[in-house]
Amino acid sequence: MGEFRGLLIPSLCFLFGAAAVLSELACKDSHSGPTYESLQSVFDKKPFRPATNLSNPTVTNISFTLYAVLGVNEKSQILTTFLWLRLYWYHEFLQWDPEKCGGITKISLPVEELWMPDIIVYEFIDEDKSQRCPYIYVNHTGQIRYDRMLRVLSSCNLEIFNFPFDVQKCSLTFGSYMHTIRDVRVSLALPIEQISENSKKYLETSGEWELVKIQGETDILKFGIDEWDIITFWVTIKRRPVLYVVNLIIPSSFLMLVDIMSFYLPPHSVDRASFKMTLILGYTVFLLIMNDLLPSTANGTPLIGIYFSVCLALMVISLLETVIITYVLHHSAMKYRPVPRLVRVLVLGYLARLICYTRPPSQPETPSNNITTDPQEKMKNVAVSQASPELQQICRDLGMVRAHIDSLRLQQDLEEEWIHVGYVLDYLLFRVYLVLITLYALVITCMWCIWYNL
Repeated sequence: MGEFRGLLIPSLCFLFGAAAVLSELACKDSHSGPTYESLQSVFDKKPFRPATNLSNPTVTNISFTLYAVLGVNEKSQILTTFLWLRLYWYHEFLQWDPEKCGGITKISLPVEELWMPDIIVYEFIDEDKSQRCPYIYVNHTGQIRYDRMLRVLSSCNLEIFNFPFDVQKCSLTFGSYMHTIRDVRVSLALPIEQISENSKKYLETSGEWELVKIQGETDILKFGIDEWDIITFWVTIKRRPVLYVVNLIIPSSFLMLVDIMSFYLPPHSVDRASFKMTLILGYTVFLLIMNDLLPSTANGTPLIGIYFSVCLALMVISLLETVIITYVLHHSAMKYRPVPRLVRVLVLGYLARLICYTRPPSQPETPSNNITTDPQEKMKNVAVSQASPELQQICRDLGMVRAHIDSLRLQQDLEEEWIHVGYVLDYLLFRVYLVLITLYALVITCMWCIWYNL
């Protein structure tokens, strides 16, 4: 048994040494690099995986640079990116001795004449229409470097609730389509940190998306009894929100500011309701024009859509408040009904002190208004002095005028009291409206700032 081992080991060494010699390409003294005949013999083996021992898998090293984010389709959940892909693998039949081949250490060969690993992106959902590089580089050790540009349309679960301050995290999984782990293995050609830094450098001034980071990990994909070696890259990108802030949020905020300032219009002398209705109409037209900038998806509504809806609802509430105040100032006063005691105590008493409302001082009465004479006493005096029919008629007319003046004065007092009730309610509702808008703006701003800084 020991003698058999002694003979077996040298035999195996001889066979491996002979295979290594046979796999080297031939060179001529008058020719730099491998001869065309030796290369053609390798080209004839294209259908076969370039391994002298098929039990050894071909290791493919992968790296890429994310050059651009071409588009994000929220409705179809598709991310379109442009990659510079680089693959490395060893071709055991493409080896030569540089000293015998005129010092040539690297040559370029047509990619169509050589075997290539069938590396694909698993998330790819469209036909690959990217331009292919027709050549590859091979060095004297048999290492092949293949570079190509790749336009990837990949499926991604896009979350748009935080739009336009959203951060998307999509996966790009590289692996062999047909060859299992026994034939093709995949690994990283560069550290994942270097891949991320290179991508950030080229993506800094590209479009509305900013690259946050790229993460990666190797894994084994199992399907039935077969296993595939894969590498999954997690690409995290963040939207640059300046375009949407300038075109959507700032104009909407200006319209809301105009709606707030409209409360300072005197409700009893200016038709505030017409102004607010015009403002609501303008805001609706603004939403229709800017609808194309908002993303649409069946998964949910972005927060900015809720923001616009709430702003429109606040404008409608503001209009309803104006309608209520107008009713109090005009309709109730026109009926000349006195202010109920409960309303007088609650509104003119407690609420007025709560909002620090001070009632303006009443105008001093004219001296003519201070003359108080009883019409019946006048008639008696006239009857005593001179009881002519003409004077009696004049006394009756003066009494009617006096009664009419008292009636007008009572109506004016009632109207002024209802006006003060309306002013108190107007001030109160305006402050409540202002508090609601302030809280709403603070909550929305804090949420967007937190999401953008994640």
